[in-house]
Amino acid sequence: MPLTLPTLLTWLRIILIPLFVGIFYFDHGWVSMANQNLVATIIFVTAAVTDWLDGWLARRLNQTSAFGAFLDPVADKLMVAAALVILVQLNRVDAVIALIMIGREIAISALREWMAQLGESKSIAVSFLGKLKTATQMVAIPLLLYHDRIGGFDPQQAGNWLIYIAAALTLISMAYYLKAAMPAMGRKGK
Repeated sequence: MPLTLPTLLTWLRIILIPLFVGIFYFDHGWVSMANQNLVATIIFVTAAVTDWLDGWLARRLNQTSAFGAFLDPVADKLMVAAALVILVQLNRVDAVIALIMIGREIAISALREWMAQLGESKSIAVSFLGKLKTATQMVAIPLLLYHDRIGGFDPQQAGNWLIYIAAALTLISMAYYLKAAMPAMGRKGK
C-alpha cells in the first residue's frame, strides 16, 4: 500500500471520526453546546472537503489505487454514519431517516461487491442521482450539526428540509441501482 497524498487525506477523514464524535462527550462546563456544534461542523466540513480533494488529487497526480478506491467510500460512509448517529442522539434527526440513509449505504455497498464478483460492476456505476443524494446530504448534515441560528437564518429548519429531501433521494437512488443491477442478476442467475 503506497502512502500517497490522496490516501493520507482519506486516512485523515477516518482519524477525524473519533474527534468528531468525541467533541459531544465534553462536559458543557468545559465546552458549551454552541462550541461543540461549531467544532463538529468544522470537522465534518473538513472531512467533506478532503473527500473531494483526495479524489481530485488522485486523478490529477495519477495516484489512483485499488486500495484508495476501497478506502475512500469506507471513510465517507463511516463519517456520514457517525454524523447521523450523533444527530439522532441530539434529537436533530429522526431515527427512521438515519436508518434509511445508513441502510441504503450498506445495501448498495453489498450490491456493488456482489456485482463486482459477477464481473458486472459497470452496471451499477455511480449515477447523477447518487451524486445529488450525496450533495444534498453533505449540505444538510453540517446545517443540522451547527444547529444555532445565524441572524435570521435557521440552519436546523433548512437542514431538516434538506435531510428529508436527501432521504427521498436515498430511496429513489437505491431503487435506481437495484433496477440497473436486475438485468445482470437475471443473466447470472440462469
